[in-house]
Amino acid sequence: MVAVLVIEDDDRIRLSLTLALEDEGYTVSAAATAEEGLVRQRREPADTVLVDLMLPGIDGFECIRELRRADDVPIVVVSARDDTHDIVAALEAGADDYVVKPIAVKELTARLRALRRRARAATAAGPRTSVVGELEIRPQAGEVLLRGTQLALTRTEFRLLCELAEHAGQVLSRQQLLERVWEYDFGDERLVDVHIGRLRQKVEDDPSSPARLVTVRGLGYKLQR
Repeated sequence: MVAVLVIEDDDRIRLSLTLALEDEGYTVSAAATAEEGLVRQRREPADTVLVDLMLPGIDGFECIRELRRADDVPIVVVSARDDTHDIVAALEAGADDYVVKPIAVKELTARLRALRRRARAATAAGPRTSVVGELEIRPQAGEVLLRGTQLALTRTEFRLLCELAEHAGQVLSRQQLLERVWEYDFGDERLVDVHIGRLRQKVEDDPSSPARLVTVRGLGYKLQR
């Protein structure tokens, strides 16, 4: 059974999400505040966490940061806020995906399944180590080293880098990356842009002037050989 933690302050939405996910076969725990949710996740870690942004006390953005500091659990934002700034800020805080309310349960569960498949693929990756410039990528161990120093990547960042490394020197479009990394036939390409930005913070000497993970204007992204 896959365990999901729902952090949502609206009683009606929290209950409806809990019941809908349980009907889909998930084990669900719920919290009305970020503080309660963080305690629950420390005591009984869920496989995936759903977080609303407009929470009392600690808001959703800080909740995501706290969750991400602790581990690389997949995090999905479920929020009525659909402004580009909010979406980008949530993804930059560490969320893996963003779903706008009102929620279509089938869409949400499809995304949760894709997140789980990506997590399993990251741990069951092939044994071949690849070296791209000063980066050493070890799929079997789930490790990435830059000049011998291990980098702390989330599962999504790791999958993204592995996909780019597998096609080093080739341009991959945002849509191709959505399909191969997120397993979405369609979706918000901002997911790709923000995760590329987060990845650059970790693999580039100067993220403002990337030399390894470059943008090819109008086409997509490329990991330089």
